[in-house]
Amino acid sequence: MQIHGFNKTTLLDYPAHIAACIFTGACNFRCPFCQNAALVLNPAGEPVIDEEEVLSYLAKRKGILEGLCITGGEPTLNKDLPEFIKKVKDMGFLVKLDTNGSNPDLLRELASKDLLDYVAMDIKSSKEGYAKAIGVPGFDISPIESSVSFLMGSGIEYEFRTTAVRELISPKDFMMIGEWLDGADKYYLQGYKDSGDLIAPEGLSGYIRSELEPIVSNLRSHFKTIEIRGLD
Repeated sequence: MQIHGFNKTTLLDYPAHIAACIFTGACNFRCPFCQNAALVLNPAGEPVIDEEEVLSYLAKRKGILEGLCITGGEPTLNKDLPEFIKKVKDMGFLVKLDTNGSNPDLLRELASKDLLDYVAMDIKSSKEGYAKAIGVPGFDISPIESSVSFLMGSGIEYEFRTTAVRELISPKDFMMIGEWLDGADKYYLQGYKDSGDLIAPEGLSGYIRSELEPIVSNLRSHFKTIEIRGLD
């Protein structure tokens, strides 16, 4: 596993659990609002953390840590992901995977082997706005649709989430997302903030809470749980 970042303790990344978090490199999307630009654009230039260092730390923290979050970049691009997750699961830890949903076949494989406890899948925009939001002209959205359908019927705990960037996703886009994901368990509208390591921050801005609250109200009937995240 190519691991480029390691947060040894997080109370935020895995809902209701104390966890560690690793960051893989590379991504097949170029979302201008991505907050891990260095990992996406130049993973080879980032420090590499040996997976044995991660596994050794987890072993020492058994009974304190409950799970491991795997994020990126896009973790499903890593061919060693199933083998690595199995090692973590064999140690007794829960595993949460963050993904852009572009690899539904691997999601199914991981699920069939009982290697996933929670999946957080990014929904970048409405189907019509996807290519622009991810910075990939002509993008075929069918893998994303497949991942959405799979997660909603998988029995795995999951959430969908959208970063609310004003220039890339309109209130109308949110309404179309609601119709698309109708019946999903959890949907989160995430505040956009400039982390200082964005792919293309120029001209981007975030919604404020008072602008998102009526959108949430209009979407509420589509989801069992819907909330705003990351905004005061």
